[in-house]
Amino acid sequence: MANRIGRPGLIAAVIVAVAAAAAAYYWTSRDAKQAPTYRFARVERGPLTATVAASGTLNPVTSVQVGTQVSGQVKELFVDFNSPVKAGQLIARIDPETFQYRVRQNEADLEAARAAVARAQVSLANAQRELSRTRELVQREFVSPADLDRAQAQFDLAKAEVNNVQAVVAQRAAQLASARVDLARTEIRAPVDGVVIKRSVDVGQTVAASLQAPELFVIARDLRDMQVETSIDEADVGRMRVGQRATFTVDAFPGRTFSGEVRQVRKSAQTVQNVVTYTVLVSAANPDGQLMPGMTANVRIVTDTRESVLKVANAALRFRPPGESAAPADARAAAEAPPAGGGGAQMQQLRERLVAELKLDEAQQARVQAIFEQMRGRFTSLRELPEEARGKAMATARAEMRAGIEEVLKPEQKPLFAQIMAEATGRSGQAGRGRLWVLDDGRPKAIDVRTGLTDGSSTEVSGTGIDEGREVISAIQGGASAAPAARSGAPRMFF
Repeated sequence: MANRIGRPGLIAAVIVAVAAAAAAYYWTSRDAKQAPTYRFARVERGPLTATVAASGTLNPVTSVQVGTQVSGQVKELFVDFNSPVKAGQLIARIDPETFQYRVRQNEADLEAARAAVARAQVSLANAQRELSRTRELVQREFVSPADLDRAQAQFDLAKAEVNNVQAVVAQRAAQLASARVDLARTEIRAPVDGVVIKRSVDVGQTVAASLQAPELFVIARDLRDMQVETSIDEADVGRMRVGQRATFTVDAFPGRTFSGEVRQVRKSAQTVQNVVTYTVLVSAANPDGQLMPGMTANVRIVTDTRESVLKVANAALRFRPPGESAAPADARAAAEAPPAGGGGAQMQQLRERLVAELKLDEAQQARVQAIFEQMRGRFTSLRELPEEARGKAMATARAEMRAGIEEVLKPEQKPLFAQIMAEATGRSGQAGRGRLWVLDDGRPKAIDVRTGLTDGSSTEVSGTGIDEGREVISAIQGGASAAPAARSGAPRMFF
């Protein structure tokens, strides 16, 4: 009986043991599989440069609008686009026929006035002789004093007539001079040495100079000396100083970087839909003439440089272990500052970023794509505006684009959109708080740090426990990072 009872008990014990072993193997394997392997970044010492990114338009430092002060039909053009000109050179001619006839008419009027002067002088001389004879006869009492009075009146009238016709001669001379000036103005001459960058008329076209002189040409004084007109957000303009180094790129020459410096920070603000910007002029040397007026330039202005600071990759500031709260907001902003991007593809890059990070649905994607297509054409057309109006029009278009995108977004998407736009304007991280993670007994341990300058890829850090050469966690090896993925390729925007 005992043997029959012992055998089932043995079988049960074996089953329990196998189950326990399987469970132990399962949990051990699962723990081994889920044990993360980390990637590390090293705290380094070296130089760090903070910049502000913006976009602007290339323009000559000095450009002159050449118009006409007289109305008429354009008879001849002597220059075209890209034609070099010298000051005083004849570049166009208005049909002079009407003005030539006017000159001839005024010449004839002047001659008639001069003839009238001659007649009046003859009459005056005759009246003077008559007055002299009458005065002598009165003294001899051959005529009455009344005759003397009449002779005196005739003399005074003749003298007044001479003064009158002499005034008419001066008037006719002035009219003739004015007609000759108008005739001379039919010849349009270059006011400065330079290159014709715009021609607005053709032969046979009629121009009317009524309230203002119509624009015929635009002459750039010296295309070897250019400047970039950029719009800087009010949050960044406080860091702008004359003489700061700047670099910029243009779509026409991908991969090439041009150098310049801040030439002027204009104090006049431009406000469009509560967006306040200031115009900053950046010099752009153009000795080889490759840069052309109207090109869109993506500019980075150096606002601060540190030669030897402790810095760490921004990926380390973005990292956080699973289940941990996010890093301080100011650290994330510094860590996620955009790298240099640009070119005409920047709007497409921004659209792709919005789609990915805001998780736009199909309807939102379609509306956002329509907005970008509309604004792309609008930005292109604005380049044809005069220099003084172009900046305001661009600022208006940027504000309208932002507002249009915000209308498409859901309330929960708008905060992240605002963050993305702040990053796209190139605002570097300011002094603030951050958090780094190090391994301590195989587990991530947080170290709070102070953050400073950032160049978009690395950020200045300081604090207790942060030494040169120390390794900090930047990501989880072989798969998805615990932190949000690095936002690469964030473009510098028109915004």
